[in-house]
Amino acid sequence: MLAWIPAGTPQAEGIAARIAAIDARVKADSDRKARWTRRLGPLAPVLFFLAKIKTYLFLLFKFKFLLSFFAFFGLYWALFGWKFGLGFTLSIMVHELGHYIAARRRGLKVDLPVFLPGLGAYVRWYSMGITLDTLSAIALAGPFFGLLAASVCGAVFFANGGRMGPQEAETSSSVWAALAYTGAWLNLINLVPVLGLDGAQATHALNRVQRGLILAATLICYAVLHEGVFLFIAAGMAWRLFTGEAPEKPSTPTMVRFMLLLFLLGTLMWIVPETHGRQF
Repeated sequence: MLAWIPAGTPQAEGIAARIAAIDARVKADSDRKARWTRRLGPLAPVLFFLAKIKTYLFLLFKFKFLLSFFAFFGLYWALFGWKFGLGFTLSIMVHELGHYIAARRRGLKVDLPVFLPGLGAYVRWYSMGITLDTLSAIALAGPFFGLLAASVCGAVFFANGGRMGPQEAETSSSVWAALAYTGAWLNLINLVPVLGLDGAQATHALNRVQRGLILAATLICYAVLHEGVFLFIAAGMAWRLFTGEAPEKPSTPTMVRFMLLLFLLGTLMWIVPETHGRQF
């Protein structure tokens, strides 16, 4: 770039100084390595090799997403067959990518999902200084993406005829039904407002009146659909209604998102038949 900048200008001098600083730093690193090579003698190649292994281990750690993905898939393949295992793992990944994309869209630092075989998965993101509305939006983005994945599975099931009689129990149609039902159930479980679940993060933005309205909505869902998962959400919301801090200002977007998820996930569980204990 110096060839395109007039000589003697502050810009040219600044660039030249920067180049000189980089050259000096490279030369200092080279001199330091040479000094340590002389001091360590025959041990120098071994120690330099170990330093490179540390770099390789760091790169391996960066691939923890893929390693944990295949470990997660392997467990559910062994339990329920490769078709359900792969579909279930991809559904979990879609849920976690919802958090990932929502956090990235807001300029936050976020890591790729990590899968915990037998437990679930998580996305680590850094939320210092964000508003409660932003926190709830990122938390509920996961269940919304999970709803999308479960809905696609349900659509494929119904496109294949939507039957679950005994003669269809072992067909590919039953796999799609199982993925749709399980996905809807699992994303509803994530709405239970306890521990570090998505529902707990979203509830921070709700005032006590809104928490009471969601509690009433979950009880209505249970009365209509008879799905026990709604009782867990209701119990958690009742606990949140009388304990902990709650903002004075209501968060209408958070309540609307929460209500939509309850209704849509519950509807999906209602229209898709259960497929408990099957090997696919």
